[in-house]
Amino acid sequence: MPESTTDKMKTALVGSAGLLMRTEKSPDESLGELFHIVQLAKIFSDGKTFVDLVPKRRARAILKEYQLARQDPNFDLSEFVERHFYEFAPHKLQSLSLTDGRTARAHVSELWPQLKRRNRKNRGSLMALPREYMVPGGRFSEQFYWDTYFIMLGLAADNEWDMIENMMQNFTFMINKFGFIPTASRTYFTSRSQPPFFSHMVRLLAAHKGEKRVYFEYLPYLLAEYRFWMKGRRYLLRHDDSSAYYRAVKLNNGTIANRYFDNKVTPRPESLSEDMETANGFGDEDKNRVFLDLRAAAESGWDFSSRWFHEPNDIRTVYTTDIMPIDLNCLLYDLEQLIADIYKLMKQPILEKKFASLAKKRADAIQEYCWNEKKQYYYDYDFRAGKQTDSLHVAGVFALWSGIASAEQANAVAERLEKEFLRDGGLVTTTIQTGQQWDAPNGWAPLQWVAIQGLRRYGYDELAETIRSRWLESVELVFENKQKMIEKYSVTDTSRVGGGGEYPLQDGFGWTNGVYAALFDEKD
Repeated sequence: MPESTTDKMKTALVGSAGLLMRTEKSPDESLGELFHIVQLAKIFSDGKTFVDLVPKRRARAILKEYQLARQDPNFDLSEFVERHFYEFAPHKLQSLSLTDGRTARAHVSELWPQLKRRNRKNRGSLMALPREYMVPGGRFSEQFYWDTYFIMLGLAADNEWDMIENMMQNFTFMINKFGFIPTASRTYFTSRSQPPFFSHMVRLLAAHKGEKRVYFEYLPYLLAEYRFWMKGRRYLLRHDDSSAYYRAVKLNNGTIANRYFDNKVTPRPESLSEDMETANGFGDEDKNRVFLDLRAAAESGWDFSSRWFHEPNDIRTVYTTDIMPIDLNCLLYDLEQLIADIYKLMKQPILEKKFASLAKKRADAIQEYCWNEKKQYYYDYDFRAGKQTDSLHVAGVFALWSGIASAEQANAVAERLEKEFLRDGGLVTTTIQTGQQWDAPNGWAPLQWVAIQGLRRYGYDELAETIRSRWLESVELVFENKQKMIEKYSVTDTSRVGGGGEYPLQDGFGWTNGVYAALFDEKD
């Protein structure tokens, strides 16, 4: 439905005035002691519930009243929270009409209205965005970063290009406001980003609307994204004694690569209780390190996985910020390569050469530091220790998706995927089971997509089709039994229902919907 004149005016107002308005503080900062008491008391079973509630009054007034009220011997913390906060969830008032006997594919199309949101006013931690957007679902009721690319795949399959452009415009709004794309549109997510899939969103839209039109429009935002990830590069080049600064990493051959990071060293507000428990027993300095590494793992999207732990079964040994991840650096190679391609279209040979050279240097670094000739697979690199990590995980396939691997390397990766990761229900994320959600036995939609496309790029169509068909069957099996899409799947359990992690299994679910629809429609 076309936007009304009033809607257009509101959108324009948020898009302009919203850039000038100061971002509200994160709830842990604005509510101080009250926030910590509520989260540690576990009034809500999920720590994200409280950070997403909207205060009915200014935080300072609520906090002042709390400090007085708590002196009453009969003070009821739960009642106080209920009286002073409310849930903003207009979608729960909608009546969702679903067709009886619908297929899983029809369910995806019918579910988009339930996952659609519009919020043009700051409401507690939820930030105003100028345009409508899709959310993953379940506990995630905001526009997320890397989820959105995979949601867009499904929207494209359903010809929902207006929504794709809406979400792109929301991202450019956030880039203008913050200088980068935060994890999601919540104040407590503005200290970190997520895997940088923005270049792939731009390519997706360009394939529909035309390269020049889209590439020229989004080039300034791609450059801003690049500056965010490379902040710290100049510092490292000037300081021989430093190996990492912000998200930039200096390798021993002088190349600048990247790591996941966060700008804060406090417990995550949405998981405060869990993070404090993880850091319990550490001294203050070590606690800050643990909090930073937990936050950095959250920026990776793989929160959590043995991939980030020195000891696979002990989250307390988390060391994310010491790691040069294979997938992150492949995604930044994709970004550098896209910028070079755009400058080529613009007939800017000097700038084209600059970014093509940066992409080449990064690809060479990935080959030198992440490829293991003996094991014939790509691994993360621990730049502090000067060696590859021991964690075997499916993210090694990003080197195929990005086209960095040689033909021989692609063949070796394909063999490892088939031997180590392929299960009855699709690709497993890691080869060990730890209880963390980004480990075995779980498989995740985005990783199936990357693997399938990476294998196809090198001609391994038969293996790609095996993964595709097994993943579609997993999604369809759960849908047949439960009539819903879920966040993650067990690729080994006969039920195919995933588990593990800090929170219950979520329904919805954005990236499952998107990847399933895109893969399913290939049958046509």
